[in-house]
Amino acid sequence: MLYLTRKIGESIVINDDIEITVIDVRGKTIKLGFTFPSDVTVLRREIYERIQAENRAAAEASQHLSESMAAQAPAARANVAKAAGAAQGAPEGEGEPRQAGDGRPAGGTLP
Repeated sequence: MLYLTRKIGESIVINDDIEITVIDVRGKTIKLGFTFPSDVTVLRREIYERIQAENRAAAEASQHLSESMAAQAPAARANVAKAAGAAQGAPEGEGEPRQAGDGRPAGGTLP
């Protein structure tokens, strides 16, 4: 860590485009002024840490949701297949073959 001593009105420059100026000193409190490009984010440490914690919690919740959905997917596919069989009027794999000339495309089964 770099330690610097600055007086009111004095500045430091970081990477040619960030300037930090001491604006005021009152007891143990220092007021700083920042000049920086619009694409740079500057946050107080407590705000930064809160955002990081919220991001971690959201990522964990998303991971749990994805795992839950993946675990439920095989059962959902089975339900869809069962519903499709019921919509045809016969249990899956049963029924008589379709005949040419019955008005429906050949192949599949008749209910």
